[in-house]
This record gives sequence, C-alpha cells and structure tokens, in this order.
Amino acid sequence: MSSRNLILILATSGFASTFSGRSVEPMVGIIARDLSSTPQTIALLSAAFALPYAFIQPVLGPIGDAMGKERVMKVALSILFLALAASIFAPNAATLFTLRIIAGAAAGGSIPLSIALIGDRVEIDRRQVALSRYFVAVIVGQLAGSSFAGLLAELIGWRGVFTLSMSMVAGALAATAIGFRGAQPGGEFDLRSALRRYRDILSNPRALTLFSLVFVEGIVIFGIFPYVAPLLEERGGGGAAQAGYAIGGFAIGGLIFSALVPWMLRRLGIGRILLGGGFFAGAALVILGMGGDWRLDAVAMLLLGLGFYMLHNTFQAQVTEVAPGARASAVALHAFSFFSGQALGVVLMGIGLRSVGLAGATAIAALIVVGVGLVASVVLTRPAGQRAR
Repeated sequence: MSSRNLILILATSGFASTFSGRSVEPMVGIIARDLSSTPQTIALLSAAFALPYAFIQPVLGPIGDAMGKERVMKVALSILFLALAASIFAPNAATLFTLRIIAGAAAGGSIPLSIALIGDRVEIDRRQVALSRYFVAVIVGQLAGSSFAGLLAELIGWRGVFTLSMSMVAGALAATAIGFRGAQPGGEFDLRSALRRYRDILSNPRALTLFSLVFVEGIVIFGIFPYVAPLLEERGGGGAAQAGYAIGGFAIGGLIFSALVPWMLRRLGIGRILLGGGFFAGAALVILGMGGDWRLDAVAMLLLGLGFYMLHNTFQAQVTEVAPGARASAVALHAFSFFSGQALGVVLMGIGLRSVGLAGATAIAALIVVGVGLVASVVLTRPAGQRAR
C-alpha cells in the first residue's frame, strides 16, 4: 500500500475520533442547561474522555503489536460507534459521563495505532512530513468538533451533534474494514513479552524524556480548553457558537503548521522548531489571560495551535523510533503520558482559575510551556542513544 493510500484510510478514523472528542467542549453550557447541571461539572466531560483514552494505551499498545494494529482499530471503532449511539439518548449527566468514559477508551484505539502504522510503513526521513499530512485530518476533525459543533448545537441540539458524530465513526469503521481487509491477522497476545517490551522502552532515557515532555505539554496547553465557553459567557463575550469559533483557531494553527512543516524542517531544523513552538504557545496563553472577546481568544488559540503542533509533531516523529520492534507499545506510552497530562490539566486549570484567576493561571502555564520548548530544543537535538527493541 502506498503511503498516500495508507494516510487516506487512517485519516477517516483520525477525523471521526477527534470530532467525537472535541465536540463536547463548545457545548458545555448547552448540555449543562439541558441536563440541569453546572458548567463546571459538564466541563469535566473532557477529563472523562481523556483519562480512559490515556489509561487504555498501555493495554492497546502491546495488543496491537501482538495481534495486529489494523485488527485492534476495527474493534475500537465498533465500540466507539456504540458508545456514541447510546449518548444520543443519555437522560442525565451521570449516564453521559459513563458513556464518555467508554467512548474515550474506544477512541484510544485510533490515533496512537495510526501513528504506529505510519512508523511501520514510512521511512524515517519522510515520516515527520507523513505524520503532518495525517494530522491534517485530525486537525480538521478538531476544527469541526471545536467550531461547528457549537454552531450546530444551537440549531440541532447537543443530541443532534452526537448523532452526527456517530455517523462519522460509522463511515470510519467502514473505511478501515474495507481498506485493511487484506491485512495480516497477527499473532496472539503474550503478557510476558508485552512486559519485556515495556521494560526495554522504559529503560531508554530518550523515551523517558519524550514521555515527560509530552505529559507536561498536555497539562499546560489543554487545561484551558473546557473553560473557554463558560468564561466567554460569563463576561458576555458570546455563547456556544462564539466559543466554537475561538477554540477552532487552535485547529487553524495546526493546519498552518502542516502547510509549513517541510519548509520548517529545511530552514529551521528540529531545535528551532521546538524553541519556536514553546514561545508561540507561551505567548498564546498570555493573550488568553487578558480576557478579551472571542476574536482575541481566536487569535490566541491559533498561536497556541501552531506552537502545540511544532512541539507535538516533533515529539511524535521521534517516539516512533525509540522502539522500532515495539512501535505500538512506545506510541501507546507516549499517548498515555499526553492524555494523562491533558486530563490533569483540566483539573489543575480549574484550581488555578479559582485561586489565582485567569491571568495568573495562564501566566504560570505560559512559563512552563516555554520551558518545555527550551528543554526539548536542547535534549532532543542530541544524537539518540541506544534504542529499545
């Protein structure tokens, strides 16, 4: 299979799973009113999705290595479809939280395994560009989920948005089943072998560095997302649609990165890309802390998206090489670290907003993400040490 066809097939599940994950954030206020809950409580639906997404990774990674990544993706998409179908009829917040936990775990079988498949089938010198092309679909799914879901929710309700999300996953499942119908079934899962692979990966200092960096990145960049809609509404800056437009700026920043990444790799190099990513993200968080209207927030989110993908795409390309013989396991640990940080970030940002306010919380996050860029630009430009196999 050509890399182009591979990316097209994987893009369908990347788009659908990202849309299903991001679509809730601009609908926080609408869901809270409909289910007689508070925006602060409904905002935690993001954590309810992200935490199981993270904690399922150490399970799915070695299963994918042993039994076939394509096979595991089909099962995961089937479960995601069923969870979204049930969410349409959720009668209360508790039921919706339960279904989001199931959906998050199932969605965890899409993007990380796709990254591992690209690592298996695309040579290292073309891999970062290939990953950026794949992430166009993920970013567009993020843009649609963040922006259009808020607008659609005002027209067809949040249950209608879940219906649309379910339909997208059904299409992704069909594309994956047809596109990988000739894939080898793989072998059997062996716990002892899986644990040995994890031991080897965790003994690799470069892998530990990447996992640590992406964990902190997830905390400081994604903690603010669920609070954009209620903060805008609180200061009279707009409703779900305006929040969706503002959050959608993040995806536009990612698309800008995808267009520029070949030029960045030629002219800037890895070190400057990482350094620039940290500074762009830090500047964006400072702007968000100013508390302007949705237009200013949209500009800030665009910068945040550009900075994030400059960091994250580089981390992902490097993590596919720390364990070539156990790629799904390595990418799974990377995703586990990232989504654990993302889920924790929502909680920590909530604490920060209550204790030091918006400006203080975002300023702290800005300083930390600049530090991530600085450390990564120094450490990750050194020659890689011995790789786990």
